[in-house]
Amino acid sequence: MPYDLNQQVLRTDAAGMPIDWISYKDAARCYHAGLVLYSCGNLIYRVRGGVSGLTGLQSVIEVSSIIATPSETQSRFHHLPSYTPPLTNKTLFSRDDYVCMYCGNAFVRGELSRDHVRPVSQQGEDIWSNVVTACKRCNNYKAGRTPEQAGMQLIAVPFVPTHAEYVFLRGRRVLADQMAFLKAHFPRTSPLRARVEDRQEMLTMATANVAL
Repeated sequence: MPYDLNQQVLRTDAAGMPIDWISYKDAARCYHAGLVLYSCGNLIYRVRGGVSGLTGLQSVIEVSSIIATPSETQSRFHHLPSYTPPLTNKTLFSRDDYVCMYCGNAFVRGELSRDHVRPVSQQGEDIWSNVVTACKRCNNYKAGRTPEQAGMQLIAVPFVPTHAEYVFLRGRRVLADQMAFLKAHFPRTSPLRARVEDRQEMLTMATANVAL
């Protein structure tokens, strides 16, 4: 079975709290070093090593889509009420599903920009709760004004993602089992829940069609 070598592995701490994504090579190193406390999800890689001169058997490491490793110092802070994930354009655009929060149209990354709802020129801060995804046309039109001053309306309220939501937003291609695992850590009121459920349904339908 061919493997997608770009598929990321979801790494968690010992308590099962999401930490980040790692490559299959880093995951294989964790298995080899005995750092994988447990794994769950589906098998996504089978890494073959050298052949033993004693037994003639080849070593094999089976990598699951989700692995737990010993806790790191940084993971202790991810779930504190005061924790705020780093703000980048990639995760901002992902939070807003690559949709302009003014005109409501979807765009590719190169056509999008970070807009400050309350402009920096009016003491607006560069923080999650004051930034939205905007197409360059809408951003240029709004310029240094608030939406009210520009006669524009936001289609969604900006929010600060939790660390689990942030991990989801950073994922390049999130598998169904990884999605379900991350969703279990989302707040009940998370705006991302509906999006994840829609994608899970699409993945289920795609799998069913392949089976047919």
